[in-house]
Amino acid sequence: MRVSVCILPDRPFPEAAPLWRRAEELGFHAAYSYDHLTWGGLPDGAWYGAVPTLAAAAGATSRIRLGTLVSSANFRHPVPLAQDVMTLDTISGGRFVLGYGAGAPDADGIVLGQGAPDTGWSVKERGGRFRESVELLDRLLTGAPEGRPRTTFRGRYFDAIDARLEPGCVQRPRVPFLLAATGPLGMRTVARYGASWAVTDDAELPKDTLTEASTWAGLAQRLEGLDAACEQEGRDPKSLGRTLLTGFSPLPTMRSAAAFEEVAGRCAELGFTELVVHYPRESGPFATPAHVLAEIAPAHRGAARLP
Repeated sequence: MRVSVCILPDRPFPEAAPLWRRAEELGFHAAYSYDHLTWGGLPDGAWYGAVPTLAAAAGATSRIRLGTLVSSANFRHPVPLAQDVMTLDTISGGRFVLGYGAGAPDADGIVLGQGAPDTGWSVKERGGRFRESVELLDRLLTGAPEGRPRTTFRGRYFDAIDARLEPGCVQRPRVPFLLAATGPLGMRTVARYGASWAVTDDAELPKDTLTEASTWAGLAQRLEGLDAACEQEGRDPKSLGRTLLTGFSPLPTMRSAAAFEEVAGRCAELGFTELVVHYPRESGPFATPAHVLAEIAPAHRGAARLP
């Protein structure tokens, strides 16, 4: 079980840099950050861009993997996003992971004039945009079959005309995709293109129905759907990683080191391969005892640091 951390882009980087360095010192597998224009959990607070934040984090660290959790087609077109991904992979020396999802009908889904949450893109259209954008990102970052670093693509939602991406990613054939999805089409997209699948620990269940028991049951059901998608796509389910982003359900993951070990053990039994906790904040969302982070860190638990 790999253990990673998510650091919100909610403070100037000179203040945030020690957090990224600390995550590396503690031996966490990866450090992620949210990629939103704004986030409902901190509607009035400071919020910085994910791409420049991760570029700065790459300069402040040397071993830990870095990534978005997650970017989306809500406001990112695959062509400029692919160039940013290639650049981040270069700056980090091949440590970048692209976390990517369909996005939610929240502020990011309306800020560019996409329509109000109840009148904008339907669930079906959001799923279609996800599938098409992942396919285009894969083509752009992998390169054309004939070896030319240019891609032409005409889809229902996205176009790319002779899009140039040179010199390509440090990681070959491209950076790994950590894909977030829960619907049938999205799951099949994960099975086809993903290195790992990402899901929040509430399994996107209605908040008023969440208990510890319903959380575990919901996650087990999602995992069954993922296995079915792998079967449909002809992929060995064991070849696909499973990443759980915690902090959205009643699970007491960061209450104490003992609680973390209990949750992590249950996750391992279900088949998860990576557990992501949020870097403790002093107040508001993800406010947890700061000492717990060090107590659950791989370096403290005796796990080997991963490159």
